[in-house]
Amino acid sequence: MKISIRTSRRIEDARNILVRGTNWIGDVIMTLPAMAAIRRAFPGARISVLAKPWVADIFSLCSDVDEVILYRSPGVHAGVGGILRLAGELREKKFDAAILLQNAIEAAIISFLAGIPVRAGYNSDGRGPLLTHSVKRTRAVRRIHQVDYYLEMVKTLGCVDGSRELHLTLTRADRNRTDEILRSYGIDPDAFLVGIAPGATFGAAKKWFPDRFAAVADRLTDEFSARVLLFGSAGDRESTEGVARYARHTLTDLAGMTTLREAISLISRCRLFISNDSGLMHVAGALDVPTVAVFGSTNPVTTSPLGKNSIVVHKDLACSPCLKTTCPTDFRCMEMIGVEDVYGAARWMISR
Repeated sequence: MKISIRTSRRIEDARNILVRGTNWIGDVIMTLPAMAAIRRAFPGARISVLAKPWVADIFSLCSDVDEVILYRSPGVHAGVGGILRLAGELREKKFDAAILLQNAIEAAIISFLAGIPVRAGYNSDGRGPLLTHSVKRTRAVRRIHQVDYYLEMVKTLGCVDGSRELHLTLTRADRNRTDEILRSYGIDPDAFLVGIAPGATFGAAKKWFPDRFAAVADRLTDEFSARVLLFGSAGDRESTEGVARYARHTLTDLAGMTTLREAISLISRCRLFISNDSGLMHVAGALDVPTVAVFGSTNPVTTSPLGKNSIVVHKDLACSPCLKTTCPTDFRCMEMIGVEDVYGAARWMISR
């Protein structure tokens, strides 16, 4: 592929901007304030997002995005040949600038091969030489909340009018589809709904125990006549089935049974959401659903839900956060979180 770079390197002049989105649900949610800051800095620009298919639904609910371009890897964009194919497709769109929210060198390589003259992002993963606007990723910026991490990067690029507010815009069609799904499970759409997300993609060290989730679900059902919905991907079925197996009451297991967009809309109906540190936890926070977040191995300073209606249940231990996928010792960060801790937090969130 012949590579030619257009000469203008002023990001301020950009009118056709490509944003490389992050790859995971929670990370995408935490970039939404940065997306809003980009939109406010470039109100007349066309803003497209390059995203993996499994997070595309989030960007489709973001009013700051004009177009979502799918990065199909695995699929037609996998491997060297796939990257060259994707770069060619992007080249045809004649982008003025690429803002790389994803930290990987791959994002810089693709935007370089696509001939995008302005390429901006953190100088992570050895990609600094491929960027025209390289932002230093300091030790201090790596210690702040991920929402602020992305805001700091775009602020350096001139997107200074940024707030930490999160917004997802659901449509009437989304609400109607939610009613259909609930009725298909014999649930009144006006019922007192509680969502629980017992899975996590990072590993077992992020997961509270299924029997304890079940005990909380039963108490909420007993006290509030709640209908409890279990959320997750198909990969979370082992976790959701474990919770359902321990529960005295019948729980509705939706893991792997909905699209992400449908799950987001269903979560928006919940009066309460209880979750490990996961992508759906961030979705609930963005929707301002009262959220109880259970943290063990990960760091609530950097990845807690930002919604105003959220509370973190976490034990302050010398070994936590360890950021490990599995606990090398006795899993005390989760063992010490009892049913009463989470149920008490849940009850408080409901009664506020």
